[in-house]
Amino acid sequence: MKIHKEGAVTILMALVFAVLLGGTSWYFGAPKVLYWILFCIPMGFAVFFICFFREPKRRPAGDGRRITAPADGKVVIIQEVEEPEYFHGRRLQISVFMSFFDVHVNWAPVSGTVSFYRYHRGSYLAAWHSKSSTKNERTTIAFRNEDGTEVLCRQIAGLFARRVVCYAEYDKKFKAGQQIGFIKFGSRADVFLPLGTKVNVSVGDKVVGAETIIAELAPPADATSKNINQ
Repeated sequence: MKIHKEGAVTILMALVFAVLLGGTSWYFGAPKVLYWILFCIPMGFAVFFICFFREPKRRPAGDGRRITAPADGKVVIIQEVEEPEYFHGRRLQISVFMSFFDVHVNWAPVSGTVSFYRYHRGSYLAAWHSKSSTKNERTTIAFRNEDGTEVLCRQIAGLFARRVVCYAEYDKKFKAGQQIGFIKFGSRADVFLPLGTKVNVSVGDKVVGAETIIAELAPPADATSKNINQ
């Protein structure tokens, strides 16, 4: 396991702050209790940041039809909704909530080419709030697989998250399980799938990003008709 590049500056600042506070209090002869307080508190934050920005190795299990979790966390929503930004129609939404203690790397849920990308400034409602999907700071990414089926993934900032990092670009190809970004400090990732998609998880399930297969797309219509004719 290594530290994600998005956390390098944050961790370095916490370590420098710990050394400066501790060194200054020691230099001016502060009481030992005060010295340890001034040193240990920022050092504690540094340790927390090191844990938070960890980047574990994953063995991607998805492909162009098997949908993997876009993040580590707990499934909080599985429902049919109206997706107004890109599809403008009914879709199946699966949402994964990331707590402070989950890895906050985001992974492509499906193999495909980016057919849509948009960043939105917004509010910072609690990530589990139903309106956070359309009100909070967020990025929306649509992936088109080889048979033309599109899957939409949305990175959503949370109550304490203040920065959504996304590596997607129009026409950029991603493999399922490839990193698409990072969200700092508590957040959510939504996936919007065609109706009729087979769901493999339930609300409350813990999932592992890039490895847990949360859903499986139905076969394309032409493939289904071909099988029937045979």
